[in-house]
Amino acid sequence: MSKQSKLTHINDQGQASMVDVGSKSETEREASAEAIVRMRPETLDLIGAGGIAKGDVFAVARIAGIQAAKKCSELIPLCHPLMLTGIDVAFTTDMEESEVHVVATCRLRGRTGVEMEALTAASIAALTIYDMCKAVDKGMTVREIGLVTKTGGKSGDWHRSQS
Repeated sequence: MSKQSKLTHINDQGQASMVDVGSKSETEREASAEAIVRMRPETLDLIGAGGIAKGDVFAVARIAGIQAAKKCSELIPLCHPLMLTGIDVAFTTDMEESEVHVVATCRLRGRTGVEMEALTAASIAALTIYDMCKAVDKGMTVREIGLVTKTGGKSGDWHRSQS
């Protein structure tokens, strides 16, 4: 059984509620999440050659991911609005597997973690890649969205290999 057996967003009456983080200590917190976009090799070649009609796929997806992290509390009902101090969205291409790996990292000094912001950023950046390229490849898939690592806070550090 995990360290935490009670769901934090459920009150004593079994209703969804926002966690009160007012008494928690402020700590440096960081989280990274990833998503994978699989596509046809020709599509990945077009991205690399700057041949997608809508423009620079990675530049647009990076901005979309950053915007998504900043709007996370507007999209996910029980997330707190956070004063993020840093958001990075990076892309690596795997030509052999014909995939783009998206990694989003969010940072802050605060009372609650940034896992949802990183997950939202990675998800929206991946969906933006799909949107930018769908005219040439409607068969793309977005998969394996997940938390990679988180640091800070009462529960301490976590890395995917620990799950």
